[in-house]
Formats: sequence, C-alpha cells, structure tokens
Amino acid sequence: MPTLDQYIHAATRDNTRQSYQSAVRHFEVEWGGFLPATADSISRYLASYAETLAINTLRQRLAALAQWHIDQGFPDPTKSPIVRKVFRGIQQLHSAPERRAKPLQLDQLEQVTTWLDAALAGTVDDPIAQLRCTRDKALVLLGFWRGFRGDELARLEVQYVTALPNEGMTCYFPQTKGDRQFKGRTFKAPALSRLCPVTAYQKWIALSGLESGPVFRSINRWGKLSEDGLNPASIIPLLRSLFDRAGILDAHQYSAHSLRRGFANWATSNGWDLKTLMEYVGWKNIQSAMRYVDSADPFGKTRIERTLSQAGLLSS
Repeated sequence: MPTLDQYIHAATRDNTRQSYQSAVRHFEVEWGGFLPATADSISRYLASYAETLAINTLRQRLAALAQWHIDQGFPDPTKSPIVRKVFRGIQQLHSAPERRAKPLQLDQLEQVTTWLDAALAGTVDDPIAQLRCTRDKALVLLGFWRGFRGDELARLEVQYVTALPNEGMTCYFPQTKGDRQFKGRTFKAPALSRLCPVTAYQKWIALSGLESGPVFRSINRWGKLSEDGLNPASIIPLLRSLFDRAGILDAHQYSAHSLRRGFANWATSNGWDLKTLMEYVGWKNIQSAMRYVDSADPFGKTRIERTLSQAGLLSS
C-alpha cells in the first residue's frame, strides 16, 4: 500500500522534480549557498549568473528555490522586494531574443528516414545496429507527426499505446505538462501512406520485444535495452548525430523541439487553422502555440510588395 511520502512524491512530475533538484544543487554546491536562504543571498546568486544564464533559466532556479522553502516549511525568500527588483534589473540589462530550435522540414524528415532505411538494409548481420535504426526511425516519425516534446517521447510507455495497422495509434499519458488535475490525456496519430509513425512504432515494438515500460530506451554496446526510458536530455545529441549522418546541414541547430516546430509549421502551411493545431498538439493557450509557428512571410515582404504593386497600378 502506498505511503504518505509516495503520494506526495507522485504529486510532482518527474521532469519538474529533477529540474528543481538540479537547480537547488546548483545553488548549494556550485555557488556555495546555504539553505534555508535569505533574500540577500538569493539576490547575490542571481547577480552572479546574470550574464551567463538565460532569463528563463534564472526564473526556473527561483521557482525551484521557492518550492524547496515551501516544502520545508520556511518562508519563501524569492518573493521579497529585493529579489524581485534584482530580477527585473537583470531582465532590463540582459534581455536577449529567445533561442529556438530550427524546425525540421518535411523534406528533411524524408531525408532522415530514407537514410535510416538504407542503414537498416545494411544491418542484416548487425542486430545491434538494426535495433538502433529501428528505434530511431520510430522516435523521429512519431515525434514529428504527433508533435511530441522530448520529455513526452521519453515518458511514453508501451502499455499506454494502442496501434491499429492502416488506421492509427493512441498514446495515453497519465499526466501531461500543465495537467494540474492529473486527468491524463490521450493523443492520436494517423497511419500514413508514407513516413508512417504507426508502422515504424510497430516494427520497433516487434523487434525489441517490449511489452511494458518505456517505449524508447538506450541500447548498450551488447544490444541490451535499458530498463529506463531515454533521458530527455540525451534525445538532443541523439537527434543531432542522426541528422548529421543523414546529411542535414547545421545539425547542431536542431533539438527535440525541432520535431514539434517542424510539424507545427507543416500543419499551418497546409491549411490547419490555429485552433485545430492547438487541439491536436495539446496547447492550452495561443502564446504557447505561436512560439512554435513561423510566419510564411517573416519579413512581410510579400504583403508589402503586393501593396506597392496595387499602389503603382492606382497611380498610373
């Protein structure tokens, strides 16, 4: 029977818990801070990393420190006027445009899967390479067509996936980002005539023999699958290495978000309205969706040139 501590532990997503633990460890070990902290020490901590850490990273560090104090029953020093003033000052003096992963285009997705298919054809006598290629193809295709984040691909579990050949598949998550009520959510992906995520997933499950637990796992040099899912942070180098070997230029500019952004841009350029896209991917607000969608005319050139042409006709 679960204990009280287990219920408390389950109330926070693993990703959030791990990132908060890392942030608190950074404050204590790398910077040399003491807990419980004072408003002054947290202000000095922020100032120490104002020029080297992104604003969002500093914001996450504050959230972690705030949660630690709340959990331990101490007053939250991050809400003090001095901490807030320092943070606003950092925002003012060190503002920078948000760095975004490069979206993977559909032709690049095809280039990657074509390379993987060719690699698979040469793995008849190399079962370990066959495992890796089959896993990577399923990960890339499902990540793209479902618009999954890296942590969602890492958390997806076999027992929560139902795949129907030539129809589609459903992927259930007991908890998703922003799911404060722990209702869980089911995502669906279609079976496609080409670049099919369903077929790729079924081939991976059949080859790996997995019946439960994480879908995507690391594979060691002897071909043994890990009991745990891929670490979300490891998906970025995995994809960059894969893209580089497939001949994608500037592979270092891509990340797990490239699959999500790639799908969002493909969908909007093919007539999906924003509401449909938000429902499909699972975005709750427009701001979240717009961060992933690039304008087809980013500099407004087409719109302005059209207006200039019309003005020229009227004046002539």
